[in-house]
Amino acid sequence: MSQPRGKQDWREDPHVIWYHRTSGIWQPVWLESVPPVAVETLHWTADPHAATVTAMLRLSATPSVPLPVRVRLVDGDLVLGTASTVTTALETTLVVTVPALTNGQAYEELLWSPENPRLVDATLDVGDDRVSSYLGIRTTEAARGHFLLNDRPYYVRSVLNQGYWPQSHLTGPSADALRAEAQLIKDLGFNATRLHQKFEDPRFLYWTDRLGLLVWGEAPATFTYSPVTVERTVSEWLDIVRRDYSHPSIVTWVPLNESWGVQHIAHDVRMQHFARALVGLTKALDPTRPVVSNDGWEQVDTDIVAIHDYESDPAVVGPRYRNRAAIDAMVDGVGPAGRRLVLSGAVDDAPVMLTEFGGISYDVDAVDDAWGYSAASSADDFEERLSGLLDAVHSSEVLAGFCYTQLADTEQETNGLVRADRTPKLPVERIRAIITSTRPT
Repeated sequence: MSQPRGKQDWREDPHVIWYHRTSGIWQPVWLESVPPVAVETLHWTADPHAATVTAMLRLSATPSVPLPVRVRLVDGDLVLGTASTVTTALETTLVVTVPALTNGQAYEELLWSPENPRLVDATLDVGDDRVSSYLGIRTTEAARGHFLLNDRPYYVRSVLNQGYWPQSHLTGPSADALRAEAQLIKDLGFNATRLHQKFEDPRFLYWTDRLGLLVWGEAPATFTYSPVTVERTVSEWLDIVRRDYSHPSIVTWVPLNESWGVQHIAHDVRMQHFARALVGLTKALDPTRPVVSNDGWEQVDTDIVAIHDYESDPAVVGPRYRNRAAIDAMVDGVGPAGRRLVLSGAVDDAPVMLTEFGGISYDVDAVDDAWGYSAASSADDFEERLSGLLDAVHSSEVLAGFCYTQLADTEQETNGLVRADRTPKLPVERIRAIITSTRPT
């Protein structure tokens, strides 16, 4: 119970929101030949304000002799910048000046976004080792009530993605399936996805980088709290933050969700310190992204007020999020789930997002023990319920974004916009119009 496991059930058979377990090696493993001293990790940090890109590298061993280090950034046929040095250290930082970012009329063309997923090719040479890589030049921030992408308010239209597959559970069935998943999310009208209770396959993140899809990276939770919980969660989380640091598509970190593994955080100071520590450690490794301390409720030191609300009546949802006064009343009191939304930390400047809602079950495949937060009886009923909720959310004057539950049916949980095999329950263009609020009036 103190092992981070996310949505994997503790029972033999899955029930409600818990799914079959996955064991063994479930993400890619490979071998490659490298020199005795090789690049072990490489992190890219772009700063368009300073017109620089920083390469932070760690070697597999401390060099016994000085090694030349060279970085080259290329956009198509254009060399954006180069830098070189000599190192005898295990860790080296190299700053590349990018003159094209000083062009006040055209620098934004180089910035990565879902609408313009422009990537820069990079090569790093260290002694006899050469690494081919890529990066996206972009900034992300939560400030003044907005989620900011490249210094501009950006409305987040996200979908909760469990990342389970009928034939392989937590493991994507193929690289092509992972690419198709990212493309499907975009086709449905979303510009973001929240990877829920799972460290996703890096090949999926490659496609979110390439195709242009914002990602919220979230940790799988334990089921209980103990010193072992802290040790295992911190160890895995820091490994993932380091592993996925350079993906431009990842714009927010989520170390905890709905107080899973910290069930008594509202009054147990140990759990509050743990949540704060996760936020602090995340920012110590990566100060460039917002952190949601405990998505859903009972948040401490969070950059985004993330609210979960499975009310099915649009007439209730609309007024609840219509203006700042309505949201402040929840923040100062209790949230929709009967829990306090924020336990500590200033949030007056923080953007507010409805990061779980919907969950409408439309069981088109006659699944045993089909479950959802509410249920539709037909395609027309499903569309009406979905439209009503999205209309209510879009009517908000305050929300900086949303995350709909969920992308795909997963085992007995039949509240997806698409079936478990990823075929849509409504025509793609109809779902897209609802999500983007472009339906004809």
